[in-house]
Amino acid sequence: MKILFVSLGCDKNLVDSEKMLGMLQEKGYTFTDDEAEADVVVVNTCCFIGDAKEESINTLLQMGELKDSGQVKALIAAGCLAQRYREEIQKEIPQVDAIIGTTAIDEIVAALEEILAGQKQNHYEDINAAPVTETNRVVTTGGHFAYLKIAEGCDKHCTYCIIPKVRGNYRSVPKESLLKEARELADKGVRELILVAQETTLYGVDLYGKKELPGLLHELAQIPGIYWIRILYCYPEEITDELIDAIAAEPKVCNYLDIPIQHASDNVLKRMGRRTDQAELRAIIGKLREKIPDICLRTTLISGFPGETQEDFEELYRFVNEMEFDRLGVFPYSQEEDTPAATMEDQVPQEVKEFRRDELMELQQAIAFDKAEDMVGHILTVMIEGKVADEETYVARTYRDAPNVDGYLFVNTSANLMTGDFVKVLVTGSNEYDLIGEIYHE
Repeated sequence: MKILFVSLGCDKNLVDSEKMLGMLQEKGYTFTDDEAEADVVVVNTCCFIGDAKEESINTLLQMGELKDSGQVKALIAAGCLAQRYREEIQKEIPQVDAIIGTTAIDEIVAALEEILAGQKQNHYEDINAAPVTETNRVVTTGGHFAYLKIAEGCDKHCTYCIIPKVRGNYRSVPKESLLKEARELADKGVRELILVAQETTLYGVDLYGKKELPGLLHELAQIPGIYWIRILYCYPEEITDELIDAIAAEPKVCNYLDIPIQHASDNVLKRMGRRTDQAELRAIIGKLREKIPDICLRTTLISGFPGETQEDFEELYRFVNEMEFDRLGVFPYSQEEDTPAATMEDQVPQEVKEFRRDELMELQQAIAFDKAEDMVGHILTVMIEGKVADEETYVARTYRDAPNVDGYLFVNTSANLMTGDFVKVLVTGSNEYDLIGEIYHE
């Protein structure tokens, strides 16, 4: 019996998908990417913003048509949308046979077997249940890098965000479980670990009474076979000197940090329920660059948050221009029901949100182009991602580039390289965000 598994949304959701795939594989199920071959479809959904909800709903409807045609025997919905809108899904998409909540992914096998036995039963656990840890994973990222989810849920309760209501409070994964999982991934050939959570910087506070991300980094760095360790989703107010020192001290930890600041106007930051003001953002960015001069900083922003005035936007624009982030993404504000921001006064028109996003991205494009030009002449160690068909050119990533969100470096060489190889490259040129280089021979 073949299963088509569709994983939508973020990399944290992808880890859940990979764990469910591992459980199904252990029971002898096989997988396919071809709808025409599928006997069962599992959709791991997302509902973080409006576009994600729309994609998840459309995917469920599309797969429901396969169920109606008789081609598919079972359709299962999992993930955030399934957790948040389970009653609506049952009513509006009756083709869905079972719904699995965000804390019940270890019930995937039971849910499928119940459906095949003629039963329909949804599976939920307490939204604050301990994270599912002791499972095998089917790594779907190519095998040379993998995400390591170090915590579940969030305690921040930003006014625009639904995550605490679908993922629960912040719960760290015990360190021994993470180290075991990381060793298993390394044994399977994973060379880069990418640490993810709704917030990585608070790791360990609930279990150990203190922030244990620095200690976790030191222990992960001792695992043979792991070459890079990358950290995503660091809230700025939780970045400590100890964390900065750990990044600087461990050669395996990439000098790269993803810091989602969302805005720079104190007025908007306060309405968002964020824990920093602009002065504090400037201070932490300055400290990071002082202590780790070659650090690559990525951030995300929200344009058109309720109450954002033209003056607020101009303040944000100036901030981006002055800070010159290496990597930056902007998302128009998405009005999510059941969040405080959804009912705030002074909602910004959609066209204004999108215009402001475009203005910021145009500015960032110019910044990114200049930074790419500055890299010409540098020698960098890169990870090979693959080869361009019919050309003597390989696609690679530098320490400055997280997969799927940042740029690439194209290596021109006749050498026979493999995905996951690390090589030294001389940067010879740039093309907007991407770099061009050649193998460096000392």
